[in-house]
Amino acid sequence: MNIHVVDHYESMSQLSATKIIEAVTSRSKITLGLATGATPLRTYELLINDHKLNGTSYKNVTTFNLDEYVGVKRLSKESYYSYMKKKLFHSIDVEEDNIFIPNGMASNLQEECNRYEQMITNRCGIDLQILGIGENGHIGFNEPGTNFSSHTHIVELTDSTKNANAQYFDKPTQMPTHAITMGIATIMNAREIMLLATGSRKANAIYEVLHGKVTNLIPATILQQHPNVTIIVDRDAYSLCETYERTKRYVR
Repeated sequence: MNIHVVDHYESMSQLSATKIIEAVTSRSKITLGLATGATPLRTYELLINDHKLNGTSYKNVTTFNLDEYVGVKRLSKESYYSYMKKKLFHSIDVEEDNIFIPNGMASNLQEECNRYEQMITNRCGIDLQILGIGENGHIGFNEPGTNFSSHTHIVELTDSTKNANAQYFDKPTQMPTHAITMGIATIMNAREIMLLATGSRKANAIYEVLHGKVTNLIPATILQQHPNVTIIVDRDAYSLCETYERTKRYVR
């Protein structure tokens, strides 16, 4: 793993945006896996700024989003479809036909999962997958206990995940109970993965990713087995790792 520890959220965002821009400009075509939530917001703002100032083009970029809520209409402000349109897609020149987000309103959700997985395969997989991480170690919406061999599937959200995401809904009772998510095997099939984490609430999860054993009780630990992972964290998210490494040096 390539680990970058930076001072704060802004530095994390700047470095992640730089790496995405380098990936986009260094290839004639690229497929990006994109994440939502609070962590990548500033990264997306910086991509937009670069597009406007430097003309970085996304016309030959294909995007697949990690997940979407079940039962939330696409045009609802709480959907990840709306999030991506507002926070990134409306402000860059990515082609509409190259944007893929699961449909959480599909009449047959299992067929939608199969269709989404097949579309990723048809596009020859994901070149660079951007990930956040949950406090419980989930990646995408793959909650603790998810099988490492899983592909795109329906997941029931844990209470901790619902509590963390309820802030984005007008009423806590509107928080969905299920989501469609890329599976862990789908994520691991990406040729490169970039994991972003900020804040002390993510410290335990990052510690487990870097120093814990691989277990599906903390899904993100599977990243230890991927050949090309970059982790960008601020010092708060890295704090437990720093303590552990300091202790190891002292014991020696």
